[in-house]
Amino acid sequence: MFANQRLLILGTVWPEPESSAAGTRMMQLLDFFLANEFEITFACSASNLEFSEDLRTLGIKTENIKINDSGFDRLIQDLKPDVVLFDRFMTEEQFGWRVSEHCPEALKILDTEDLHSLRYARHKALKKGSEFKLEDLYSDEARREIAAIYRCDISLIISTFEYELLTDFFNIDAEILHYLPFMFEELDSDHLSEIPEFEERKHFISIGNFLHEPNWDAVRFLKEDIWKLIRKELPDAELHIYGAYTSSKVEQLHNESEGFLIKGRAISAENVLKQSRVLLAPLRFGAGLKGKFVDAMKFGTPSVTTKIGAEGMKSNHDWGGALAETPDEIAQKAVQLYSDKSVWVEAQKKGFEIFDQLFNKAEHRQNLEGKIESVTENIQNHRKRNFIGSMMLQNTLQSYKYMSKWIEEKNKNL
Repeated sequence: MFANQRLLILGTVWPEPESSAAGTRMMQLLDFFLANEFEITFACSASNLEFSEDLRTLGIKTENIKINDSGFDRLIQDLKPDVVLFDRFMTEEQFGWRVSEHCPEALKILDTEDLHSLRYARHKALKKGSEFKLEDLYSDEARREIAAIYRCDISLIISTFEYELLTDFFNIDAEILHYLPFMFEELDSDHLSEIPEFEERKHFISIGNFLHEPNWDAVRFLKEDIWKLIRKELPDAELHIYGAYTSSKVEQLHNESEGFLIKGRAISAENVLKQSRVLLAPLRFGAGLKGKFVDAMKFGTPSVTTKIGAEGMKSNHDWGGALAETPDEIAQKAVQLYSDKSVWVEAQKKGFEIFDQLFNKAEHRQNLEGKIESVTENIQNHRKRNFIGSMMLQNTLQSYKYMSKWIEEKNKNL
């Protein structure tokens, strides 16, 4: 039913699936829209970096755009998209008013990636040394993010925890939300037969993009408080730390005598995860689903993390590894998982179960198709029922509009 519909995706960055979970998420969305025969244009104001996916090889048109520039108005008038997807709430803030002004009938979809305001609030609480409370979410970031959700017709929510937070805590109507986690094919016998066994693996692994603050904090936590406890029990073990965009502050943590090894970008996350026995990711703040755990479950690598790390992925299952919060608990669980084959095998099995149950590609694609179809067919009534959204469009967007126009004029005089 979507054949030849025009889709414009507005990206904060060009997708890098080998560098971040956000890149993987975007490529899965693109795959969904391509399978439904959309004509896709991906527009972005960021530089196209070395490891960005070449979308043109997939038949996707690409456009470089500028923020606070009327050139975007001409682009969208020429494209006349049926659907516009924003990859984060900040992108909707920048371009949403222009979309509404020039293509008011276009279906607007916001992919939240994760709830940024939740991540910010948790980080703020950590820096203060206080325990995070839901009341900490009453912030300017949350107001901006939720306003963007209201201004869109559908917002894609990657985590059940965040979906319930939006509906139960912020009282957002579920009609404008849609739960959509990562989407993968089920693990078949061929895939499982290629998974290395316990004896074929060695050492610990940490993996994650270092531009993402929770990953950097977790590596520091490992270095300062946890690894020495593990190393005391397992003196021959090593921790191999992989991540894109390694900086000098990260490289300074490298210490061969301690077995704390900074490896930099992983050419293949699959290969390094398959070689490792246990993933360590003691995340102290964050939001959404963490792609490292999805990859680890897929490739049979049990993990030790926190409740925040496993958030939105436990379902009715236990974790595919162990959950702990304090350095002593994390180290104890890590040593047990690394040393006890029976515990390790059971954790790997649970990881496979979680992966297949939560990330079923066929199921989630069907649900997303149905959501887009039902909203598109009843778009006017859908928008009437979202009265708060209509207020946001009428009032809030005017401030973005005139601020953007002021900046544009100011830039002309530079």
